[in-house]
Amino acid sequence: MADDMRHRFWETVQMNAMTRSEWEALCDGCGKCCLNKLEDEDTGEVELTRVACRLLDDSTCLCSHYQTRHDYVPECIVLSPKTIEKNLYWLPQTCAYRLIHLGRKLPDWHPLITGDPTSVHRAGVSVKGLTVSELSVDDDDWEDHIIEEPL
Repeated sequence: MADDMRHRFWETVQMNAMTRSEWEALCDGCGKCCLNKLEDEDTGEVELTRVACRLLDDSTCLCSHYQTRHDYVPECIVLSPKTIEKNLYWLPQTCAYRLIHLGRKLPDWHPLITGDPTSVHRAGVSVKGLTVSELSVDDDDWEDHIIEEPL
């Protein structure tokens, strides 16, 4: 755990009071937020596709250029305590940012609980090995790649 992360901070520290390291550590590395989504214009319902951002590394479920991702994908959303409320509708059901914001506990498989960054993959919650790059799928074909969220 990084020096500026407090013990079990997610249980005691408000999101807007977390250090940058603590905030970043909430991410479980599932890769689901990097999947392209389809939103029904009439209902607002969001469906997940297995079509991933061009920067997602399918073998690790991490962004291959996280620090400079906006140079490649300017529309990539920066999640923060100030923006979480308006982005909640598309965050994965298992997302720690969503769970903590809603006052819920982290699941037993979360890397902050297990101390192991690969626990999300072992639990079958990540999209590791399930994605196709957006560079290989025409936008009009995304509907052919709709999936259920791995829970």
